Amino acid sequence: EGAEHSMAATKVYIVYYSMYGHVEKLAQEIRKGAASVDGVDARLWQVPETLQEDVLSKMSAPPKSDAPIITPNDLAEAYGFVFGFPTRFGMMAAQFKAFLDATGGLWRTQQLAGKPAGIFYSTGSQGGGQETTALTAITQLVHHGMIFVPIGYTFGAGMFEMENVKGGSPYGAGTFAGDGSRQPTELELEQAFHQGKYIASITKKLKGTAAA
Repeated sequence: EGAEHSMAATKVYIVYYSMYGHVEKLAQEIRKGAASVDGVDARLWQVPETLQEDVLSKMSAPPKSDAPIITPNDLAEAYGFVFGFPTRFGMMAAQFKAFLDATGGLWRTQQLAGKPAGIFYSTGSQGGGQETTALTAITQLVHHGMIFVPIGYTFGAGMFEMENVKGGSPYGAGTFAGDGSRQPTELELEQAFHQGKYIASITKKLKGTAAA
């Protein structure tokens, strides 16, 4: 019965790169949100690091978490995705781009075409790319034929928060790292949970139509 259930489960992969842990905190909430949808198997994955250990230590990067390192072929197993990364000059970090650059085999065989994907991110400042990072990342989805799933304004009143600093946009959940010491707020984490739940729900619906 357990095997039968796992075969029927809708796999949603939350794939991220995090240097200082801000994106990872959002990823964990997104996973919880996705897992809250009945019949969804939500898993966290990290993309491979491209920097040497000594470079990372000079940058004061903490050790990586124990989330497994993904390979391009792992992507083929999932029905939906939420991709997360910090911003580097208003676009996705090179580590995540390098991972996507390695998915040519999946592109040739069209294994990701028609699969839904959302995007989340962390920037240093309010004008640092909360929208451009997601907007420029869409090109990656387009070439694979994936379906971009923005959260739009489905998060409700939280989208209109003006009294407190809040990351995120209609493109997806987000946070501000500031000088690195700022951590995702309760509201930013709630938005991340919402994104996971929202994308998992859509993935489940799409999987149902694909099987029919």
